[in-house]
Amino acid sequence: MGVNAGPSWELDGRDWPNRSSSEFFSAGGLRWHVQRMGRGPVLLLLHGTGAATHSWRDLLPILAKHFMVIAPDLPGHGFTDAPPSEWMSLPGMAGLVGSLVETLDVQPDLVLGHSAGAAILIRARLEGRITPRGLISLNGALLPWRGLPGHFFSPAAKLFATNSLVSRVFAWRARDRRVIQRLIDSTGSILDPTGVELYQRLIQHPSHVRASLAMMANWDLNLIEQGLPRLDIPLFLIVGDRDMTVSPREAHRVRAKLCPDAKLFELPGLGHLAHEEKPDAIAEIVHEIGISLGLLAANS
Repeated sequence: MGVNAGPSWELDGRDWPNRSSSEFFSAGGLRWHVQRMGRGPVLLLLHGTGAATHSWRDLLPILAKHFMVIAPDLPGHGFTDAPPSEWMSLPGMAGLVGSLVETLDVQPDLVLGHSAGAAILIRARLEGRITPRGLISLNGALLPWRGLPGHFFSPAAKLFATNSLVSRVFAWRARDRRVIQRLIDSTGSILDPTGVELYQRLIQHPSHVRASLAMMANWDLNLIEQGLPRLDIPLFLIVGDRDMTVSPREAHRVRAKLCPDAKLFELPGLGHLAHEEKPDAIAEIVHEIGISLGLLAANS
């Protein structure tokens, strides 16, 4: 397998979580891996940078009891093709997700994004690419880095993203389970061995690493900070209080300064990957939100 090759569905996806729900579609010039499950109001899930549909492995079947759940691998992640690196910007990703929604010929009633996935959904709504009744941000990365990290992070990511050796070296190091374990630990979450192994399986591919770096290099969260006051649908903020990737304080800043009507749900003891740690707790909140928006019956 060449250094530019992505994960193989036949090999890396051989026992992929919820594999029986997987389909492949062409949209926006890319071949997408998408999982669909359940019936009812349409719920679109977008994972965060460096992840894939495996991150919903336990949550998706629970949500599918009440929703038709649609969960794609984002461009360049998992088993979805990578676009040119300049398309990995926030507007570019929102546009590509919009193209996928058009191809699937569905309009989500509710959307949920984890980390960077939440920013993509907000941008897609601001551009009119999706028209949901509500938007759920799960440990969402919605505000620009402040202070020294803000001055360092993007330039460093740009440098790493343009150097193919960086992605190859990182993928090679990912063969060591301890490297992936430290990466997971740094999020404040505790995953079972299966969860760690699935991340390791993906990160061993330079193309997956390169897509993650390209997103970081092209990311401009000023667009979200400027756009949030114009968001015309209810915003729900789910926050793990042990999140070490996106500070829980950021959700409070969003509500205090940009979206005072946003409803906040705090999850004690959970980190950035809260949906993988306690899928039942996330599903319960999503169900509550579905009822509040009139998408689900109170006794469902």
